[in-house]
Amino acid sequence: MARYNAKDSEKRWQAEWAARDVFRGANQSALPKCYVLEMFPYPSGRIHMGHVRNYTMGDVIARFKRAQGFNVLHPMGWDAFGLPAENAAREKGVHPREWTYANIAAMREQLKNMGLAIDWSREFATCDPDYYARQQRLFLDFYRMGLVYRAEADVNWDPVDQTVLANEQVIEGKGWRSGAAVERRKLSQWFFKITAFADDLLSALDRLERWPEKVRIMQKNWIGRSEGLRFSFALKNAPAPSIDVFSTRQDTLFGASFIALSPDHPLTDQLAAKDPKLAAFVAECRKGGTAEETIETAEKLGYDTGIKALHPLDESWELPVYVANFVLMAYGTGAIFGCPAHDQRDLDFARKYRLPVVPVVVPEGADPKTFAIGDEAYVGPGRLANSRFLDGLDVDAAKAEVAGRIEAAGRGERTVHYRLRDWLVSRQRYWGCPIPVVHCVSCGTVLVNEADLPVALPDDVRFDVPGNPLEHHPTWKHTACPKCKGRAVRETDTFDTFVDSSWYFARFTDSKADDPVNRAAADYWMPVDQYIGGVEHAILHLLYARFFTRAMHKAGHVRVDEPFAGLFTQGMVCHETYQNRNGEWLEPAEVEKRDGKVFRRGSDIPVVVGPSEKMSKSKKNVIAPEAIIDAFGADTIRWFMLSDSPPERDIEWTQEGAEGCWRFVQRIHRLVTETEGLPPPGTRPPETSEGADLELRRATHRAIQAVTDDLNALRFNRAVAQVYTLANAITAAGAVDRAVMREALETIVLLSSPMMPHLAETCWAHLGHTTLIANARWPSANRKLLVSDTITIAVQVNGKVRGEITIPQGSDETTAKDAALALDSVKRLLDGKPPRRMIVVPGRIVNVVV
Repeated sequence: MARYNAKDSEKRWQAEWAARDVFRGANQSALPKCYVLEMFPYPSGRIHMGHVRNYTMGDVIARFKRAQGFNVLHPMGWDAFGLPAENAAREKGVHPREWTYANIAAMREQLKNMGLAIDWSREFATCDPDYYARQQRLFLDFYRMGLVYRAEADVNWDPVDQTVLANEQVIEGKGWRSGAAVERRKLSQWFFKITAFADDLLSALDRLERWPEKVRIMQKNWIGRSEGLRFSFALKNAPAPSIDVFSTRQDTLFGASFIALSPDHPLTDQLAAKDPKLAAFVAECRKGGTAEETIETAEKLGYDTGIKALHPLDESWELPVYVANFVLMAYGTGAIFGCPAHDQRDLDFARKYRLPVVPVVVPEGADPKTFAIGDEAYVGPGRLANSRFLDGLDVDAAKAEVAGRIEAAGRGERTVHYRLRDWLVSRQRYWGCPIPVVHCVSCGTVLVNEADLPVALPDDVRFDVPGNPLEHHPTWKHTACPKCKGRAVRETDTFDTFVDSSWYFARFTDSKADDPVNRAAADYWMPVDQYIGGVEHAILHLLYARFFTRAMHKAGHVRVDEPFAGLFTQGMVCHETYQNRNGEWLEPAEVEKRDGKVFRRGSDIPVVVGPSEKMSKSKKNVIAPEAIIDAFGADTIRWFMLSDSPPERDIEWTQEGAEGCWRFVQRIHRLVTETEGLPPPGTRPPETSEGADLELRRATHRAIQAVTDDLNALRFNRAVAQVYTLANAITAAGAVDRAVMREALETIVLLSSPMMPHLAETCWAHLGHTTLIANARWPSANRKLLVSDTITIAVQVNGKVRGEITIPQGSDETTAKDAALALDSVKRLLDGKPPRRMIVVPGRIVNVVV
């Protein structure tokens, strides 16, 4: 029989699926629904191995659920706005729209070559005006509900490119593209009021039982609910009577040694207006960008304002007031009291400026008189010391006592604070969704009328000058006010691209709807039953999607308030790294392995082999999926991505592994095509079987049950192992009833069909079926065949395993003991003597004590 020709087979079946429109999901059906979705890709121009792993896993679930009788929605689209398209415009002179749509066309073809069971009728790109017009309508709805506002905010400003940078675009304090020193500036920005749902976003995490625990923890930490005390310090020699602080550690008040203000605090502004040195210090603080991590890790610097703060529990105690570069205006009140003994940041600051460090919480059993703080702050549990009336109390009791006294004095109150900040969505870029607002001299900020949507991007833009092309466009931004019809200016900011990906899953339920969401279709399909993507999106994307769903629920667009019922985060695809003697990275195609060593291809020049790391362009350890598909076929690469490693862990790509998967593809093909004398399709195996027939039927039905369980639990690698086991059982079966063999062969083809769909279609047709396996029902295990007539248990001698015995199910202790004593290994150890005693654990073990 000829070898399996993957290239011909895959083209044939992909065309057949498309012609029959096999994978179109119906918006209403009597069948149970299953919505499977992978995080949609950015159209960079080429799929990579991470895409292959992500979409293969989703495709297996979609095909499996479809075979089980579900009405499946498995769509695909493109997260198409973003800075790379503008960079291409600047560097290559190609319009972002042309670049983006050309990349989409290329990647669509690559994804189709993988044989994905996608409903392509629902495809859209977020840069389609049809899509972002609906997004602009959602913005209008959110604005009217009070979930949108405009305010001044600190941003990272690149003075050369004349644009705002995201925190991740600031590299060591400089713009990633221009290399210019980044400045912190205040600009009027648009915000979504995500904090309006903070408590619900947090509490609802406990109901997301099909989300990974690590992701729920990451979200909880990002939302950051903390209970504390907001209270005031009276000020001396200051333009303000007092300063408010928020703290979760009011128990440490007697360890306070300073007050610190944010460089952006209103009081700082007042003081800097009359103090040039302070103004210079503030300007220096604002040079480093706004990233919280950058601010936290920078050297702790302060400026003594000369103002004194009066301790709220003892007004004769004065504390110096500093402006400090590590205090964030966005957290709490923008002012803190510093307790150096119990906060590392405060300790670093206090040591630098020679401020007192007094421990007020000491570990159990420690002597308060001798306990001292070295280079590390003490943040563990303990009891209060050096704290007057608090001495001896535990931390919680001390917190309650301080809060009670502060509240009784009218100086503050207990409050709940969230680390979560409102979502800044403004971006000073061209290639994004325009914000549908105009600014009128007479009317102020005015929403664009719904009838005038979309506010479409102009095509005739220039990228040869710095800054936002929309801002310096000669005509686009000039318009009439929707209210007074007077002259107005369009908002030239565009949305953060996270906005585009925060509701696309709802649009997929009916991508042609006039409204942003077809309520009936969304109510039928939502929530997404299984969402799949990288853990790098565990915080922002998922949090924003959860906010958007709540806002759409409040606006009446959807019934649900959680978008994703089930979440799975897959591991990365890794590969060895290679470098030449100069430390330059080499591509895998540039090296070859000979005699256990690695050389430059076609030479004897040795290559340094580095660790296996995530595939990345920077280290050139990337394998192009299309090259593997061309060499081995899509099913081989799919099978590899599912085998070996658990799906949540990283997987290492190896050529040897790919070749092994290709051999198994050929083996399945041979098993099916070289077996002769099979009865026609539909022939049932005998009701009663014995011997080899019975063993093969049991192996077949054990595989059905195991693969079903593993796919339901997303244990793809274990499902692959079960298919290997069944293949071995079929190979070893020998001369069995032909109907039994047909059942086994049909089963292995059906079980492998979600994972290797093209091979499965070819084998299914060879077995005489005239229908597509893509439309075949998933097999059910016969429970009777899952129960064996015998049981195998271990035999120990003095606690060490010496062999196994196979006895009938339900055998009594005497039968188990006799079988154990009959083993040659046991006889040798007994040496003709009777055992001292024997212990039988039914169904598990027999222990012989010599």
